[in-house]
Amino acid sequence: MAAQMTDAHRRFLQMLMSRGIMEGSAARKAHRHCCEIYKVYYAHDKLDEFVGTINRHLQPLFMQVRKGMAEEDGSAHYALVNLAETEITKMASDYAENELELFRKTMDLIVFSENGYASSTEILNLADQLKTKKMKKKEAEQVLKVFVEDKWLSERNGEYTLHTRCIIEMEQYIISSYPDVARKCNICHSLAIQSQVCTSCGIRIHLPCVRKYFRAQTAPRCPHCNDVWSAEIP
Repeated sequence: MAAQMTDAHRRFLQMLMSRGIMEGSAARKAHRHCCEIYKVYYAHDKLDEFVGTINRHLQPLFMQVRKGMAEEDGSAHYALVNLAETEITKMASDYAENELELFRKTMDLIVFSENGYASSTEILNLADQLKTKKMKKKEAEQVLKVFVEDKWLSERNGEYTLHTRCIIEMEQYIISSYPDVARKCNICHSLAIQSQVCTSCGIRIHLPCVRKYFRAQTAPRCPHCNDVWSAEIP
């Protein structure tokens, strides 16, 4: 018999919706907190089972809590995904047309880049080339700041990449929109933006997956074609 949706599950879902995305340790704390508050059975290793119960009840609503990985350090994250529409469509209610166009063009730069990043200079140079409505660079800087605050982009030292929330929620959109360049990690099979590429067969592997997979190998070889893995192991 399938587990019933309880107030603990509903509270956890509310917390996730209010945050947009939840890091694994925060999700585990929220899981424990919700179970204790509503006196529901709790086990520290049952978070994914707990989320599975939520997902069974979300299915008729075309919603799903998805688990993904932060590409920087491999940590687990959870986000609520709307399966009935692309996340770009969902974003339309929160941003102006030219802001969405800037986001799409930023995504183009990131996905087509070799390292999964786009510089602030590259992005700001697009501001006066927008077809919907041109922006001044100061306006574009503010819009980028909002995208970071809303967890669609991440920024480090003037370099931008897709936030973990964006990758989890937009994975299918990105794969279908960039069929020639968007690839999944050969190890974890999730979309790989920041990754290393085999120079022989072209497969991609996330940086955390590279570290984990090649950790014990003195002469790393590609898991797909068995050729020498030429990239430096981080």
